[in-house]
Amino acid sequence: MDGIRRLTPERLQVGVEALCERDADLARSVDRFGAPPLWGRRPGFATLVRIVLEQQVSLSSAKATYGRLRAALGSVTAHRVARLEIAELRDLGITRQKADYCSNLARLITTGRLDLRQVARASDTEARQLLCAVRGIGPWTADIYLLMALRRPDVWPDGDLALAAAARRVKRLRKRPSVERLRRIAGSWKPWRGVAARILWHSYLSERR
Repeated sequence: MDGIRRLTPERLQVGVEALCERDADLARSVDRFGAPPLWGRRPGFATLVRIVLEQQVSLSSAKATYGRLRAALGSVTAHRVARLEIAELRDLGITRQKADYCSNLARLITTGRLDLRQVARASDTEARQLLCAVRGIGPWTADIYLLMALRRPDVWPDGDLALAAAARRVKRLRKRPSVERLRRIAGSWKPWRGVAARILWHSYLSERR
């Protein structure tokens, strides 16, 4: 499969059907909760900033912080963030570390040292390398961007706690799997690991309702 193809509703359905044929546990999850939505975010600086804010905090907390940033700026763009001092970002409730990450990211984009259009055209491996070269963007942040903004079909975000919790229930494991064990399990889902992640997230969210 071409690594830079985007998931569409049709490809998502193909991926779900392929996974259900080979994995009875995923099939039971789909039977119970239905196929996952094609969640997506607009590619670009604003989405990458929001994912940075989501690092190691709840989605609701990150959403509130991002909302304050957007309200202050009107629109979250690299040029507007680059004009802010770290202290101004801190005043919006952003931690010092994440304020530094967002400010640095904005400067890289405004100076042309990071081109998110180039990231979008790159293979999964190349895109991950380009993003992970940026301070504050690690593999999880890069993979979430590839999954949600670029809709890559075969990206697996190591270390995602919701995926680990969902996998424990769906695969009926005695305890939450380690990153290494879950990576091995996910290996059997190639070339649809991104679709498998969506099935597991859908299961996780459905059970919490």
